[in-house]
Amino acid sequence: MSQILVGQTAGFTGLVASGVKETTEGAKLWIDAVNARGGVNGQKIELISMDDRFDPGLAASNARELIEDKHVVALFLNRGTPHTEAILPLLEKNGVPLVAPSTGAMVLHEPVKKYVFNVRAPYQREAEKAVTHLRALGINRIAVVYADDSFGLDGLEGAGKGFYRAGFAPAIAIKADRVRPDYKAIVQSIEKAGAQAVVWIASGTAVIEGIKTVRATLPGLQVVTLSNNASAGFVKGLGEAGTGVMVTQVFPSERALALGMVRDAAALAKEKKLELSPAMLEGYAGAKVLVEALRRAGPNPTRAKVQAALEGLHKFDLGGMEISYSPEDHTGMEFADLSIIGSDGKFKR
Repeated sequence: MSQILVGQTAGFTGLVASGVKETTEGAKLWIDAVNARGGVNGQKIELISMDDRFDPGLAASNARELIEDKHVVALFLNRGTPHTEAILPLLEKNGVPLVAPSTGAMVLHEPVKKYVFNVRAPYQREAEKAVTHLRALGINRIAVVYADDSFGLDGLEGAGKGFYRAGFAPAIAIKADRVRPDYKAIVQSIEKAGAQAVVWIASGTAVIEGIKTVRATLPGLQVVTLSNNASAGFVKGLGEAGTGVMVTQVFPSERALALGMVRDAAALAKEKKLELSPAMLEGYAGAKVLVEALRRAGPNPTRAKVQAALEGLHKFDLGGMEISYSPEDHTGMEFADLSIIGSDGKFKR
């Protein structure tokens, strides 16, 4: 049986490894189920995954190999904002669609990037929601810590919209090295500013270690981070420091079994002895979009046919959630919510 080759470059090791592993497991829930039923139009999907160690340069190198040497029909579920920006020229040059990048950077939404098809809300919407929620709780001295990269700046801009709407400015905004932040100095600055809460816009272990430092020094400080950290691995890494941390979400609760998408994903996860997480749901939703585009592209899909199929995907039901694209809009969905990590290590809504 011939195969449909799809490429993925993501940080399977490094700062975001736990989240990448979970989103990929979520995607494979659906891809494996489709392959077990004979594939798409009689062809099985082969996902070729490469580790870029969360390094933008390596992400671009991997993408080049996948596109030019492996001849994939699409790229799928890569991770990171600067990493996606590094891949964009290759998409343009070769006419390759990228489905479900695991980043909510506004630069991938506006202006529309022809070959990028998002399956999650923008980070700016999440950051804005976080700030307005804290304000509703009566908290008006909020610090923002943001990674020194395009992702951090994007989230900072979204937080700024929340501050503008709430009618006040951040207590302090602190730029942090994306890989090796100076946690002690950051927490000292937060304390000096008299902040009641911090919105921490960074990735994986860089946030985990930051929250642990906050808990050791300022135990009463409310901490909020974005959905790029909505993985079971992130919660496990936090340990006891995770209780009470708020995490924005871009998909419904993994326990919202009234929704077909969640119910089906949970059933497939159970078969593999996995526990469904928000990160897995993101991967699962992305795979639903990818498979539907491949199906609509017909037998022996080409890059151009997959691109056309994606742009024609309108009001596609993922299972209680709809996703729509057009040549003028590749955002897909706008869902954003808040959760809090309970003492049992579970996300609660």
